[in-house]
Amino acid sequence: MSDVTEWWRTSIIDMEPGRIDIRGQAIEKLIGSLSFAEMIWLMLRGDRANDGQVKLLEAALVASVDHGPQAPSIAAARMAVTCGLGLNGAMGTAVHMLDDVHGGAGQQFVELLCDLAEEPELTDDAFKNYLVTYRKNISSYIPGFGHRFHKPVDPRAPCLMNLVQKAKENRVIKGQFLELAYRIERVLAEIQGKLVPMNIDGASAVIYAELGFAAEMARGLFCLSRSVGAMAHGYEQMQQGERNKGPTPPHYRWTFQRN
Repeated sequence: MSDVTEWWRTSIIDMEPGRIDIRGQAIEKLIGSLSFAEMIWLMLRGDRANDGQVKLLEAALVASVDHGPQAPSIAAARMAVTCGLGLNGAMGTAVHMLDDVHGGAGQQFVELLCDLAEEPELTDDAFKNYLVTYRKNISSYIPGFGHRFHKPVDPRAPCLMNLVQKAKENRVIKGQFLELAYRIERVLAEIQGKLVPMNIDGASAVIYAELGFAAEMARGLFCLSRSVGAMAHGYEQMQQGERNKGPTPPHYRWTFQRN
């Protein structure tokens, strides 16, 4: 049976009839003693977070739960319900849309921050050249900055960054990625000739980077957070009882363009 038992190897869970251990800890000892954010940390990291770490993680998760039905993922979740899908289908539809363009900026910004962190002695000119090169070769948008809807400032970002600053002062985090993010914001303003404020993706990415989460985890945690919004909107749509709703009211028509 060795080929069977080795098929899936995991350090996350061990169980047998009558016993469930999560990361080496009995589930009955975790139930009622860990918050959901603490359980997320334990599952993903394998150890217990301290109070300051939990507060930051939970803040980032709370901040990203929803952005209204104009967000493609939430709109799709609501449309899925009107087509007969249950909440699992609505949530799955939403999460499947959280890719590089809609939902990937957090991961991209953590990757950028970690890359810059490997070059801590960059001069101002070299730092500026890095961002210019990034915009030329990777993306014209620096992930984590600016917002198509919230002008001039995404209200979630300053709130999160204040918590990050306090965490640095209390020595919960080192603050390396915090300072890098602010430096990017300053240099990007020079390049653009105007302030391009950090958005929710940037602020939450700073938190995830400071807490030591891998870049891929930043996207996973965003999907986890936004799933709450998808579930809430999906259930609300169920109560409204409408069927087969498309992206616009039916009396509006698309533009037909002849080839």
